[in-house]
Formats: sequence, structure tokens, C-alpha cells
Amino acid sequence: MFAVIKAGGKQYRVAPEDVIRIDRVSGEPGQIVEFGEVLVLGGEKPELGMPTVAGATVAGEVLQHTRGDKVIAFKKRRRKNSRRKRGYRHEFSVIRITEILTGGAKPSKEAKPRPKREAKPKVETKAEAEAAPAAEAKPAKSKKPAAKKPATKSKKK
Repeated sequence: MFAVIKAGGKQYRVAPEDVIRIDRVSGEPGQIVEFGEVLVLGGEKPELGMPTVAGATVAGEVLQHTRGDKVIAFKKRRRKNSRRKRGYRHEFSVIRITEILTGGAKPSKEAKPRPKREAKPKVETKAEAEAAPAAEAKPAKSKKPAAKKPATKSKKK
């Protein structure tokens, strides 16, 4: 299931466990925030809102607050010795979508603990298995430093 939400004047397509970066929202890291403006609910039975889907909300956990890259506004007026340099960094919130709710349901107050992912065991191929003993058998050659060129004499006139 996915949803299209509107936050900060922009639209985002989200699904559970997605991590998005939106304009800064009020809330501390670890807190749950709600997005009430759900424009589309998708899945097996898509539902379009006119303009929003009634009773649908999207909940997300605030992971952190960050700032974007610096944008420099430099203004110069020619031949008048007038220059103005002004920098600006936009503030963002990084949010993990926890759940998409329909029918007026309220989101849970606490974020659910995420399941730990286990690393896949590495499977060696025949080529890697044959190459490994051969690489261990060869002794590493030590490199000699390159010979220095003799200095050339410059002619003065």
C-alpha cells in the first residue's frame, strides 16, 4: 500500500518504512507526527481524494533534523563598489513513515521497533575459490624506487 501526502506545499509518494526528507516539522527526534492531507491511497483498490481522502492519515517517526547545503545570494552593482553576499541554509526533517491509516484510525504513540536484518552468508564461486589459494602462494614482490635522472646543465648566454 502507498499514499501520496502533501507536506510543506510539496507532494510525496510514501509507503511504510520509507525515509523521506521534508521541510522542518515541529517535533523532537523519536516523536510520531501525523500527515492529514492524504491525496491518494494506492494498492489493490486505489482511492482518489477530492481533494483529500476522508479519514486517511499517514504517521511517521521523526529521525532527525538537518540543514541543507548553503545557498549563496551574491548581488553586485557594476562600477558602484556595491557588493552583498548573503548565505542561507534550509532546514529539513528526516522522517520514517511508520503506518498508513484509513477509516479515521489514530496512529500509535510509540514507534514500533524495527526488525533487525541479518546479513546474507557469502557464497564463494568456483573462480573465487581457485583464485584465493593461488594468490596466497605467490610471494609479494617489493618495488624498487625509480632511478633518478641526472641533472642537466643549463646554458647561459
